[in-house]
Amino acid sequence: MTDSDKIMAFAGAIAAAVAVLAWVGDRRRMKRTDLDRVGFMPWTSVFFFALMAAVLLLGVAGKDLFRG
Repeated sequence: MTDSDKIMAFAGAIAAAVAVLAWVGDRRRMKRTDLDRVGFMPWTSVFFFALMAAVLLLGVAGKDLFRG
């Protein structure tokens, strides 16, 4: 595993953590009791882009594992 693979794996792990945080934020907004407290954060978009970044970065970082 090269240094760039380690950096991509670390960035992918951070993106995955952001995706989990955004997923929790979106679930909290969907289950709120006070409908007038909307909030300003676009959790669905944050979740989508963070998940895509995590999948791509971890996929590129893990390519050496499957190389024969």
